[in-house]
Parts: sequence; C-alpha cells; structure tokens
Amino acid sequence: MKELEYPFDSTFIIKKKKSIKRKLLGSGRSFIEKKIAVLGGSTTHDIIAILDLFLLEQGIKAEFYESEYAKFWEDVMFENKDLKSFSPDVVYIHTSNRNIRNYPVQGMSREEVESCLNTDYDRFLKMWERIREDYHCPVIQNNFEYPFYRLLGNADATDIHGRVRYINRLNEMFCDYAEKNKDFYIQDINYLSSAYGLDEWSNPLYWHVYKYSLAIEAIPTLSFNLSNIIKSIYGKNKKSLILDLDNTIWGGVIGDDGVENIEIGQETSLGQLYSEFQSYIKAQKDIGVILNIASKNDYENAIEGIEHPESILKSDDFIEIKANWEPKSKNVEEIARELNLLPESFVFVDDNPAEREIVEESLHVAAPEIGKVEDYIRILDHSGFFEVTNLSSDDVKRNDMYKENLERMKLEASFTDYGDYLRNLDMKAEVKSFEPVYLDRIAQLTNKSNQFNLTTKRYSRAEIEKVSESDEYIDLYGKLEDKFGDNGVVSVVIGHINGDRLDMDLWIMSCRVLKRDMEYAMMDELVKRASERNIKKIRGYFYKTAKNKMVTDFYGVMGFEKISEDEENNTVWEYSIPDEYVKKNNYIKVY
Repeated sequence: MKELEYPFDSTFIIKKKKSIKRKLLGSGRSFIEKKIAVLGGSTTHDIIAILDLFLLEQGIKAEFYESEYAKFWEDVMFENKDLKSFSPDVVYIHTSNRNIRNYPVQGMSREEVESCLNTDYDRFLKMWERIREDYHCPVIQNNFEYPFYRLLGNADATDIHGRVRYINRLNEMFCDYAEKNKDFYIQDINYLSSAYGLDEWSNPLYWHVYKYSLAIEAIPTLSFNLSNIIKSIYGKNKKSLILDLDNTIWGGVIGDDGVENIEIGQETSLGQLYSEFQSYIKAQKDIGVILNIASKNDYENAIEGIEHPESILKSDDFIEIKANWEPKSKNVEEIARELNLLPESFVFVDDNPAEREIVEESLHVAAPEIGKVEDYIRILDHSGFFEVTNLSSDDVKRNDMYKENLERMKLEASFTDYGDYLRNLDMKAEVKSFEPVYLDRIAQLTNKSNQFNLTTKRYSRAEIEKVSESDEYIDLYGKLEDKFGDNGVVSVVIGHINGDRLDMDLWIMSCRVLKRDMEYAMMDELVKRASERNIKKIRGYFYKTAKNKMVTDFYGVMGFEKISEDEENNTVWEYSIPDEYVKKNNYIKVY
C-alpha cells in the first residue's frame, strides 16, 4: 500500500488511519495473527493505532494489550490477571528518557553516579527477567533518546554527571543484555530521534499536553520502525534485491555512452555516489540478501559495465543476471521461479518509475520510490526490508547456497533419469533432535517457510527452546549437504505426544531442497522416534493458505490416510505405524 511505504506522509497516515485500516482488512490478503502487549512509560494509544496499520501491511493481524499510562513496570512486576490471560506473543516496552529516575547531579561522587546507573539498569533488568519467566516470548525494549537540552553543553557527553553520557552508558548496558539474551531486541530510538531531528522529536509540548514522549507527527516513524522488528521476528523480511543497471548502480546508459563513459568510481562526485551505493548493496550479501539483476540491455554490455575496473559489484556477486530486451516484469518473474521464491520475497530497485509500477502492480513485488542517487541508500535502509533480528551462519552463506543450487539445476538437466541425478549428488544428511547450536536457525526457518509449511505455525526462539527441553514432543531438524556444498538446516518437524498418538504441530522444509528425498529422510527418522516412544499413529494436519498449495497432498504422498476435510479444504490425515516399516528415503545417506 503506497501510503505506508517509506518515505510516507505522517500527517496523512494519522488523519486517515481508520480508512487505511478498512482498506487493508478488505484487501483479501491472508494474515498471521499475533498478540502484542504494549507497556508504556508514556501515552501509547496512537502508537498502537499506527503500529496496527504497518503490521497489517506486513501481513500481521495484531491484537493488542495496552498498559495504563506509565504502568509498564507495575504490569509486569505485580500480579496482573489481564496480561496473564492475554498471553502475549510479543511484549513491547515503550519507554523514553523521561522514564529514567536517577539522573546524576553536580556534586555527586563517581561512586554515587555508578549507584544511580546500576539502580536504573536493575529496574529494567528485573522486569525483563520477569517477562522471560512468565511469558516466554520476544521482548522489544526502547533504548533512550538524548535529552532535548544539555546542561553542560558539549561536556554533557564527557562529564560523568552529564545526561548525555549517562544515557550513552545506560544504552550500552541495554545492548550488552540484548547481545547475551536471545529473543530480546532493542528498538533504537536514539538513532530514530537523531535521524528524525531531535528537536522536533522531543518537542516538550507533546509531553506536557498529551504525555507523549515524542511528537505526534513522529509516531508513524516510531511505529513503522517497530513493525519492521516484529515482521522480522516472524519471518516477513524480504530475501532478495533485483537491481536495474543504467542510472541505478552506475550513472548513464551504457548502450549509448559506452563503458568508458559511465559514472562510477572516484573521478567525479556523481561517480562517488554510485560507488557508495554499490558498496552498500555489496554489504547486503553479508546479511544474507540475495543479489540479482534485471536490466533492459544487451547482455555483453551489462557484463562489461559490471566488470568495469571501478565497479565494486562484480558478476559473481549476483545469482541471476537477466540482461535482455524482455519486459522487466517477465525477467523478475523468471528470477523468482528459478530461485523458487515467492515474488513477494523480492525488492526491485530501478530509477525508472514506469518500470517500478509495472513490476509492483503485476507481481506484487516491493518497488520503492528511490528518488535521486543521493537518496538511494537512505530510502532502502530506512525501509527496513531486511531488518536483522537474528543472523545465522546459514544467512551469511545464502548467496553461495543459491549459486550451488544453480549448479545442481545444470547437473539435473544433463541427466535423463532423475534417480541417477539424485545418486550423483552424493547427498548426506544429519537428522537429529534439536540442538542448542541450531535453535536460532530452527526458529528462523519456522518463521520464514511459507510454501512447504503444512500448519504455518510460527515459533519464537524461546518457544523452540521450550519444545526442545520437553518430553512431550518429538522434535527433529534436518541438515543436508551434497557435492556442491552444505545447505544447512533445511527441515524442521515438531510432533506433540498425545497418548499413543503423535499430533504433528509443524512440518516445514526449505524450497531449496525440494524433490531431493529430504522429506522421506525426515519421515523415516520421525517414524523411528515415534516407535521408540510406543506411539502407534501419527496424525498430520494441513491448513491451507495462499502460499502452501504445493503441500496440499503431502501427507497422502507420505502414506497417510485422509480422515477429514472442512469447507476451507483444511485436512486431517493419519498414519498407522506398521510393525515392519520400510524406509522411504533411497538417495540420502543419513548419519
């Protein structure tokens, strides 16, 4: 929805929030549903109203619990039946520098200042630990924005009594906690307020009139940023960039100007801007963003431009390079199909508004209005398409994994017998119960997998950890490697033991490894574990979504019998474990 894309008109969103919500709810989109508790140190009503819009745009339909004004600490630390019965999926603690209680004053000794700092920190620490103990859910906590005045001027940042220094130290303590505790995230309003403009953000009028800790006009900026954290937790990030070339990653039109005349490198200010943008794009690979090209160009010209001596991006940085005279929408669609990703996983970056509109309208691919070249980084960065809440080793290797997949596709095309192709891959798998080293990746996969996902349940890291520690579940992860490389953790299975029956809560697999027998390897180990627990039947559930059509008959293929189907085509299946089970996997060596 254009009105909610960055950069947005905050005043318009605030004014039209009710009609925007009606439009989003009536769009026919499918949503995942989450409960979000907002515990505020100031007024939060409008923050929730605007956050609701951005979450709907991200595919999340939220139900909210809102604390009473400034009762964020009391709601957690004292008995609260309403919050307990609400059972939040996420707790957001909205505080600001106005909720700091123990600022140092001139004349205090260093020891007294340290005591103030530890007292303020311990107050939050006890609250976070109580939330972890009582609710076992992700926590998002604001850090603190700078004060709107500096009593000591520039020395406020260096003097031990200065509020700026005090806030910096408190923020650093919050960061240390976040680094050591999974499912705890900092919303960096210190950065947000700086980027917005601290004087505008912290206008004291809004505190004294409305008890808002930030200007009302800044609320959409806060809420949008918060929605990016939440959608990242629940696997709603984009996965790939598709880039145009001319006037996007270099200045000029290579077919007209020639490679020697395109703007790139340090010789001109314009060339420097494009080089800086290329550096930003290349850095995306380090957080697992897949890079591709879709350009109206002769292929030879495109490669010549990419291999320009001053170009920071090179051909091997990209998975797919579609440089031809076909419509870009067709090229984007082909890239999505070849990478086995949904179109909604992509961000299309092109300086041409007409091309952006065609791709966005026809494929529902995000195509931001990137402005002038000096705006490119800011707009992509502030849009939060690739917000990082967890960065696994598999993320860092993602581009290599997709390149290896293309090599597998080339190999497959050279075989006339598919079984021979699978044998030639020399596949080896590890199928085991959840292990601590993989819990982050397992949680991430449960939230990112949409197509091969039978129940579409989403799990936080804390919930995955709870499953792994319980005797009430059978849990399995599957890793797959072959002669081209290691695919990492690609499949997750969770079953809940119900007497002599195992009810399947989750069965997911990465689409990177479709049709390679990994699902059979998981089934074999699942049956083995179930038999060891004296389980006689496995019951599987398929909940239909707009994205998981490919697994409609998965349980049937696995040998399950369909026992029920409702009017929405959700189905229930059952498998009676035989006395002599015959393994289904024929091509993968499991160890």
